[in-house]
Amino acid sequence: MAFIDELKFKAKAGRGGDGVVRWRQEKFIAKGGPNGGDGGRGGDIIIEAVRDVGALNHIKGKVEFEAESGFPGEGASRHGANGESFVIKVPVGSVVINLDTGWEYEFTEVGQQETVLTGGGGGRGNEHFKSSTNQAPRQATKGRPGGEAKFKVELRLFADLGLVGFPNAGKSSLINALTNTKSKVGDYAFTTLDPNLGDFFGHIIADIPGVIEGAHEGKGLGSKFLRHIMRTKMLAHLISFENALTGGATGMTKAYKAIREELKQYGKGLTEKDEIIILTKTDVVDIKIIDRELKKFQKISKKVFTISLYDDKSVKDLTKNISQILDDKKK
Repeated sequence: MAFIDELKFKAKAGRGGDGVVRWRQEKFIAKGGPNGGDGGRGGDIIIEAVRDVGALNHIKGKVEFEAESGFPGEGASRHGANGESFVIKVPVGSVVINLDTGWEYEFTEVGQQETVLTGGGGGRGNEHFKSSTNQAPRQATKGRPGGEAKFKVELRLFADLGLVGFPNAGKSSLINALTNTKSKVGDYAFTTLDPNLGDFFGHIIADIPGVIEGAHEGKGLGSKFLRHIMRTKMLAHLISFENALTGGATGMTKAYKAIREELKQYGKGLTEKDEIIILTKTDVVDIKIIDRELKKFQKISKKVFTISLYDDKSVKDLTKNISQILDDKKK
């Protein structure tokens, strides 16, 4: 099932039930006074946050949602039943935008509910219109329409660790190795079109779509990449040793600085997040290049690691180090 992290839909709250014209039925009195009841209130449109990150898959393709309308009033001054509200479930981390008003609703906790459209009020029955000059009113009012609008949902993932880097940096392969997530892997850009999540000893790791230069301007998959890392607690910046082969002596550091610049340009505190650096694909270069690049990055960060997925020991070492770092961060 494809990962859905944004969609649009229309929604309409229920219409209020109509008020009615009714009369008291009493023995020996052909027509008593008015006792037509009010209509019930229309149901609301409610959005609820759930833990299921795939919740948007369940509503994909549904163009419009509508709450139940209120029921008409009844005789004996009985109020019509209220319409049932309609609840739309979205993953925690979603931002729901009313495209007609611009209002935004941010869902940060499981179980959080927001009423985004209110049902219409019920009409008034004829008992309300009795007066000294009108003892037998035949007037009642219709229920009022509920609110309606177009909405957009954007999922901005909550994750303990987000894997970032240029396309082909090895993010999908790494999350597969660490969490048994079956992410698509290929030797071409943008193999990962959507974020992939994996459970890593109780921590959530997100493999986020690769970024390119100009991402903050929306180029490539940049806007999706940057949106998802906004709420990621910590970043793991992956740089492939293939950059050392194609970019000369400054290839790897240049790649690192390019993505850091994209984070800076996008703003919103992305460059302030805690970060570890993982130098991937050590198997494509010799030990001299590995030592040279490692020393460069150790001047940038104290948390620099190297890995080849063909080397079981390096995978085990990285697993241990990441687990310790994430555990310490939770304390």
